[in-house]
Amino acid sequence: MRFAHIIGTALRVCGALCIVAMLMQAADAAELVMYRRDGCPWCARWDREIGPIYPKTEYNQSVPLRLINLDHDRDLPITRGAIRYTPTFVLADNGKEIGRIEGYPGEEFFWVRLANLLEMLKEPGAAAAAASPAPRSTSAPGASPAAATSMHSRPASSSPFC
Repeated sequence: MRFAHIIGTALRVCGALCIVAMLMQAADAAELVMYRRDGCPWCARWDREIGPIYPKTEYNQSVPLRLINLDHDRDLPITRGAIRYTPTFVLADNGKEIGRIEGYPGEEFFWVRLANLLEMLKEPGAAAAAASPAPRSTSAPGASPAAATSMHSRPASSSPFC
């Protein structure tokens, strides 16, 4: 009887350790973090065009999506580099930023830019890139930081940013 109790306790401890190990592994996994704001028309467009599809894609298997509303969430998981525009999609691995997509110029461009981000994750130097001071960006085609500022100042109908 005592032997059965010891075995039962050992199995419970082993199970708890397995659960802790799985949770720690999940915490270190890559993820795609979408930063958004209330009333952002480009975020709403992403919600209509990509939101229902993303969970069904292979992308979601390798980089699950986490939504962060900058108007409500105060605990920002990725703090490297300011989030100037919404939506901004940050690819993070082990809590470190690998790259980002700033803005949402439409469904076709989103998938191509996401594939480019995932290629950065596969690169052998991705961890080194994450440690560098400037995150990689796959912002709107042809946009530099200066261009992104000028793009932001255009009317909302022509800019992929909020």
